[in-house]
Amino acid sequence: MNFYSNLNIGQKRVLWAWGFLAVPIIFYTVVRFYPTANAILLSFQEWNLLGDRTWAGLENYATLASDPVFWKVFKNTFLYLILGTPISLIVAFTVAYHLDKVRFMHGTIRALYFLPFMTSAVAMAWVWRWFYQPVPIGLFNNFLATFGIPQIAFLNSTTNALPAILAPAVWAGLGFQIIIFMAGLRAIPATYYEAARIDGVSRWTVLFEITIPLLKPTIVFLVVFSSIGFLRIFDQVFNMTTNNPGGPLNSTKPLVLMIYDTAFNGYDMGYAAAQTVVLFTILLLVSLLQLYLLRDR
Repeated sequence: MNFYSNLNIGQKRVLWAWGFLAVPIIFYTVVRFYPTANAILLSFQEWNLLGDRTWAGLENYATLASDPVFWKVFKNTFLYLILGTPISLIVAFTVAYHLDKVRFMHGTIRALYFLPFMTSAVAMAWVWRWFYQPVPIGLFNNFLATFGIPQIAFLNSTTNALPAILAPAVWAGLGFQIIIFMAGLRAIPATYYEAARIDGVSRWTVLFEITIPLLKPTIVFLVVFSSIGFLRIFDQVFNMTTNNPGGPLNSTKPLVLMIYDTAFNGYDMGYAAAQTVVLFTILLLVSLLQLYLLRDR
């Protein structure tokens, strides 16, 4: 107590500041940093959840490099990223751009677009799974049957399964992206558009020379945010392929589902930790690469 009473006002402020900062620092250390460090250590060990951990060195990573299932899953994970991110951003921007010009029931329409983002991913995945069922259950195949079109094996085809799962994943995230894009559009000063209108600039020129360049910070945020989401896709795949986890011939299986399957079905925690480290590395590299490519020049 004498130590505290001998401090001046500035030193007391610093002490209180560090006292409040210590709470989130301790929280992130316990909840974030310690599990990450423990997973990295576990990736060099063997553990079945029951016995003692044994040192395995690089054996888990060697097994990973020679595992054909891993490379199939690795390809699937990047397909979700490469297809999902641009499609979702283009659709979200298109909706936000036109919705920003709507005045009638603007708030209601915006809330309707945001509703899927608030809906449980599990419930949404099961609804879409029902949509994809064959005749006479599935909504889509019943619709095709009314026009005499043969039914499509959406979730039981190595060609159609991944796009069929990607569609609800894109749809689920549109609401959040639309709201962020609209916030970015509202932040653009109206004087730019007034000057362009006085100069007789075309609508397309305004879009590509004013709107999109000024939306760059918003686009950078959504690209990184969406990329992380698609690289970590799990809920849709797990719930839409429960009868055959990962789809036919692992055609829809992402890396997160492989980690789950290895850890809690195969009880090989060391191998699952090695897969987790690979996923963490991919997330880090993709995020840093995108920030570098989209940085202000």
